Amino acid sequence: MLDERGLAEFIDTHASRSRFRLETLPAYEVATDGSDFARYLAGEPAPTPERKQPWLDRLRRDTAAGLRAWRVHILTPPLSDYLRYECEWGYAPNAEAGEDIRILDLSESRLPVADLGGDFWVLDDHHVVLMRYDEHGRFVGADVASPSDVPAYRTARDVLWDAGEPFNTWWARHPEYHRQPMRAA
Repeated sequence: MLDERGLAEFIDTHASRSRFRLETLPAYEVATDGSDFARYLAGEPAPTPERKQPWLDRLRRDTAAGLRAWRVHILTPPLSDYLRYECEWGYAPNAEAGEDIRILDLSESRLPVADLGGDFWVLDDHHVVLMRYDEHGRFVGADVASPSDVPAYRTARDVLWDAGEPFNTWWARHPEYHRQPMRAA
């Protein structure tokens, strides 16, 4: 099983053309978020630039170099606070930096594939990494799928992608999930 460092190394080594991510959880407890989720809940105006900017710069460099970063998040409203945070402080700036993101909203459409066991990555169409989380959304490790399983995950990726709605379109249609601007006292 890959730990966080091993996962990052595996992705960097095996994704030179395409890095696809499927997300399925209503919340993730991710150390790389730093204190941004708490800051979001407290009404702060933006993510910590020192934490977020390097990732946005990487997305821009990867996109300019021809590496396609894309993802689908399967969700069911009402959105958790974490998903609202992920949309506003994660997906919106990531999409602007070049990541192609789609939402599959299960209140608006059905799941078009069988459940493959949760979150996964498909790297360069040849490698699949299965993400493992505990009941609180904490990453516990990742497994590299057998090469014989890769075609099923590629097919699921493509079907989910086709069924998803572009993030910016979905987000614009759902202002009820947007955080209200902070008002001066």
